[in-house]
Amino acid sequence: MRIGYTMMTEHAGPRQLVEDVVRAEQVGFDFSVTSDHYFPWLDSQGHAPYAWSVLGAAAQATSRIPLMTYVTCPTVRYHPAVVAQKAATVGLLSQGRFRLGLGSGENLNEHVVGHGWPTAGVRLEMLGEAVEIIRELFTGEYVTYHGTHFDVEQAKLWDVPDEPPPIGVAVSGPVSCRLAGHLADLVIAVEPKAELLDAFDRHGGAGKPRVGQLPVCYDPDRGAAVRRAHDQFRWFGGGWKVNSELPGPASFAGATQFVREEDVADSIPCGDNVDDFVAAVRPYVEAGFTEVALVQVGGDAQQPFLDWSEKVLLPALREL
Repeated sequence: MRIGYTMMTEHAGPRQLVEDVVRAEQVGFDFSVTSDHYFPWLDSQGHAPYAWSVLGAAAQATSRIPLMTYVTCPTVRYHPAVVAQKAATVGLLSQGRFRLGLGSGENLNEHVVGHGWPTAGVRLEMLGEAVEIIRELFTGEYVTYHGTHFDVEQAKLWDVPDEPPPIGVAVSGPVSCRLAGHLADLVIAVEPKAELLDAFDRHGGAGKPRVGQLPVCYDPDRGAAVRRAHDQFRWFGGGWKVNSELPGPASFAGATQFVREEDVADSIPCGDNVDDFVAAVRPYVEAGFTEVALVQVGGDAQQPFLDWSEKVLLPALREL
């Protein structure tokens, strides 16, 4: 199991995100991922810098740690031809350390361009077309594409890596698993459900990497950890069918107003008992994931978490 670190753009500014991933590389995390948001989930998180600028800076500030979007929506806020250009550029800047994680997106981030928010089925159709376009552009050849949802006219990427960035697709159900199996180099999921990986395998994903993600909240004061997790991460328990539809932080605040601190503590390991963190990662191992990226809740809590990870958490997780 490879253990990753998450640059959570919703809870830190761009300079800190880069500083944090540099430290994550130093302490021994195996890879890193970054969210790609226009809004935070809740106002209390307080940030949403442009992920692709952060990735470019991180590519130059680090030398070993792989980078990855977790995930970019290449369909509404961004056209897939533009995503292909961004991904190829980060691939070159990072000297092959970049993977492009894609998903069907959330209304929270995509509504800002005023194109409306398609139904789930349409969003997945759009994602499939986007992956096809991005792969074609990664060849460095001229591409013209006329699909149901996207058009590309005589596009060409002039700077492409010798090896194109691997493409990951986020899954949450049968349709997305089928799409990922057919089109992706790796699969992405935020729940340790073996049935998602089984469906991915049935549609062509067997033997490919599978990357999960897990929120955690380290703090020597467990009460402080629980309060911080509740303040900034109580939205997480809504599930993706809900989280993909709500339009803004106020909606997430309203939808989670009755979520209690103990409810959050039941789903997110809080405090400094390393056994609780190991127990939370274990279901991903048992489900068949090959990688899991940890999300430390709270921008101000990153450096203490990274120090603790070096001394305590990573050695414990290496034994899984």
